[in-house]
Amino acid sequence: MSLQDNLNALRDEGLAKIKATDNLKSLNDIRVALLGKKGKITEVLHGMKNLPAEEKPKVGAFANTVRDTLTEALTSQREKLEELALDAKLNAESIDVTLPGTPVAEGEPHVIQQIIDQMCDLFMGMGYQVLSGPEVEEERYNFEMMNLPKDHPARDMQDTFYLSSEILMRTQTSPMQARTLETHDFSQGPLKMVSPGVVFRRDTDDPTHSHQFHQVEGLVIDKHITMADLKGTLLLMVHELFGEKFNVRLRPSYFPFTEPSVEADITCMNCAGKGCSVCKNSGWIEVLGAGMVHPNVLKMAGVDPDVYGGFAFGVGPDRFAMLKYGVDDIRDFYLNDVRFLTQFSKKG
Repeated sequence: MSLQDNLNALRDEGLAKIKATDNLKSLNDIRVALLGKKGKITEVLHGMKNLPAEEKPKVGAFANTVRDTLTEALTSQREKLEELALDAKLNAESIDVTLPGTPVAEGEPHVIQQIIDQMCDLFMGMGYQVLSGPEVEEERYNFEMMNLPKDHPARDMQDTFYLSSEILMRTQTSPMQARTLETHDFSQGPLKMVSPGVVFRRDTDDPTHSHQFHQVEGLVIDKHITMADLKGTLLLMVHELFGEKFNVRLRPSYFPFTEPSVEADITCMNCAGKGCSVCKNSGWIEVLGAGMVHPNVLKMAGVDPDVYGGFAFGVGPDRFAMLKYGVDDIRDFYLNDVRFLTQFSKKG
């Protein structure tokens, strides 16, 4: 049998096998067996060395035609099998678009953020600005401009994370009050602001303390501001957050940046003011510190204390959340347990 006869036979045999195969692996095996480096056509062509010189071009051209025919058949069959495989996969994985979708849980603000948002909404409705400041703060704003010089004993009340001798993690959001006082133009109207944010203190975490917690500081500076304005503002905030059946009382206290200073208590929500173990039978629970802005704070910010005065207060949203929802361990708010946090969903 001549080389051309062998090539014809391989072509016909190959075309038949290609047409008959029904999977891509078998098709690839056929390709290797026919056209590979050690395939049957290559073996046949090794016999060309024994042909007369004048026959070699003719046989070589015929061999190329056979190779092209088989390659075309392989490509066509592969495309056909791939299309069939894709159709089978799509049928197996078909989706009924009329079925209801799988519910996806929606995120929402953390319970403490909800308290902060409620406070900010209230104060914005009263004409306050909501301002935020840096968490990494200069000692000058955090302490000195709040009437806490370097040798002041009250600094011991706030064990501080220092990053350098003059830079620290803020221990309160009050620095934003000092920064705003420096730049506020009183010819344009009074200064009314709240500053929410995270603060840091070197504290041992326990059910009522955390080294990182939240504060909302409030400040009002204008002419003829009185302690009555402060109490009225605090009472309005308590009514907004807890309900109108709660009252506020002020007790004398001490803070370096206010004079006079007060602690603000609200009606015990456990006993409605009758007295219980939670409020130590007083009927009241301490919730925040406040007072009239100290003249030194105004002077250091370039504000004349003989003309302007005002009040300031500092609220702990974490503390308010604990009281409002009866949570007895502040750490629960920071453990990111979704089962706990979803109890406070606004969606109910």
